[in-house]
Amino acid sequence: MKWNGKDIDLYLKEKQFIDTAVVPLLPIAIGSEMKQAASQGEFIELLSLHLERQFKGRLLLFPAFTYLNTLEDHQQMDMLLNWEVKLKESGFAHIFYITSDISWREQEKTEGKLIWTPSIPLEHMEEQYKHSILEDQVKQLINIIVKQWQTI
Repeated sequence: MKWNGKDIDLYLKEKQFIDTAVVPLLPIAIGSEMKQAASQGEFIELLSLHLERQFKGRLLLFPAFTYLNTLEDHQQMDMLLNWEVKLKESGFAHIFYITSDISWREQEKTEGKLIWTPSIPLEHMEEQYKHSILEDQVKQLINIIVKQWQTI
């Protein structure tokens, strides 16, 4: 389910069956790193949408957690931990963060599962290849998520 009115209506009716939150983590950069941040964001957002299609009815895809890449790591983490507290209070047993920003791997302090994947530049790729690459990546994510579901 996506973060839109129609899917949220369904989520509210079926909340007891939807125990997984997916939150894309997207850096915002101004200046020389802007292009890289935009490419990472495009990749992670498309990847998250493909993942949501595979698990529709079991997970809720939240809007991206965006942050300035100039913030200190602890500031980013504090803001994300606030999200995590609210998600847990709302009944999400499983929380997955998806990112291509390597800095999150170095500060993994959340209870949620961080999934880091290298960004693949998609801007000059034909649609059929783009979707093929994304589907291959989603298969790997499916394995990670299913394993996490089975551990609890």
